[in-house]
Amino acid sequence: MITAILIDDESDALECLKWELENFKDKIRVIATFDAASDAILFLEKNEVDAVFLDVEMPEMSGFEFLENFMKRDFAVIITTAYQDYALPAIKKQCLDFLQKPTDSVAVRQCIEKIKNFKNEHLFINYFEEKLYRKAEKEGNKKIIINTDGKLMFLQPDDIIYCESDGNYSTIYLENGKKILISTPLKQLEEKLTDDFFRIHHSYIINMNKVLEYLKNDSHVILCNNIKIPVSRQKKTSFLDHF
Repeated sequence: MITAILIDDESDALECLKWELENFKDKIRVIATFDAASDAILFLEKNEVDAVFLDVEMPEMSGFEFLENFMKRDFAVIITTAYQDYALPAIKKQCLDFLQKPTDSVAVRQCIEKIKNFKNEHLFINYFEEKLYRKAEKEGNKKIIINTDGKLMFLQPDDIIYCESDGNYSTIYLENGKKILISTPLKQLEEKLTDDFFRIHHSYIINMNKVLEYLKNDSHVILCNNIKIPVSRQKKTSFLDHF
């Protein structure tokens, strides 16, 4: 059974969508509705759901601003709006589907099927990733597992030069010149890395084995690919203690 919440500042729109979804009550259950995105945020801090049906234009907080509160989403997002112009921004925000008001049964049915597939895939990836982590720990394998673009990548720590924050995303820079963009904030990525890595700045984690120079005057490091990265004032002492 799929669980969902609805967020829309218009009560008529909420009731209409809830009625549409009740036609498929054997597949989906609406557990809460909200006319303010802030209330939905508080709810999601304590409760898990499979899907969030989200209006875009709301007075207190827009739908896209609401999504900024979730660095990593475990739920599918379905944008519900009367304006077709929001379709492209919805895709960029990695929303699963786009329902244009007024919704119809065919579109809702197709949307529920997408949520079902999303849920099954998400459960499988989580199970598979956890199994790999346990296997790696048992065998002493130091490979880093990265989930990106619907696939799992296995990276050797020594292949990584540094990682850079980009809001809710991170970019991993490899020694072969390639870079990998992942939808994981730097803080969560840091938890996966080995002791060879150090967060020298709010926006950067470096592989300490790749440091060529430390510039004392302006507190920067030069890495093996000749990239110059700042060392924050708060991290300077800890950084030097690593040598």
